[in-house]
Amino acid sequence: MGLFTKDIKTMNDLFVHQLQDIYYAEQQLTKALPKMADKATDPQLKQGFLTHLEETKQHVTRLEEVFKMHGVQVKAVDCPAIDGIIEEADETAGEVADKAVLDAALINAAQAAEHYEIVRYGSLIAWAKQLGRSDCAAVLAKTLEEEKATDKKLTTLAESKVNLRAAS
Repeated sequence: MGLFTKDIKTMNDLFVHQLQDIYYAEQQLTKALPKMADKATDPQLKQGFLTHLEETKQHVTRLEEVFKMHGVQVKAVDCPAIDGIIEEADETAGEVADKAVLDAALINAAQAAEHYEIVRYGSLIAWAKQLGRSDCAAVLAKTLEEEKATDKKLTTLAESKVNLRAAS
């Protein structure tokens, strides 16, 4: 089912489809984050990836809760966007020989994923409210705040030391 196909006829259909999309994305990130942590050389970055892995597992659980609250089957649909972000991160990481530069590249890849998630969760929250599902919106909002906090931590880490080390 593509985003703009005949299968999506209503706001509810769109809401459910995007739930399935972000559910897939979060599941893929639970596989990618340990690999990113393994590649990171900065201890704070490595720990940040592992901490966010635990949060991401909670995001998966929250999405399952939202599916149930909304009365639809828990199901993932392929998300080419997150697959592309992860694939690009793997390719870039494989091309970087300098470990300090690799950490900067890993932060960039992580932020690409965070920004994707922030956009998706923001839309899902707005749509849930429009559909009269403030209960679902409240659960999704917890995850959105965690995604924004992770993005901010990554920016701070990049600007305070990782990018500086990579540039020297």
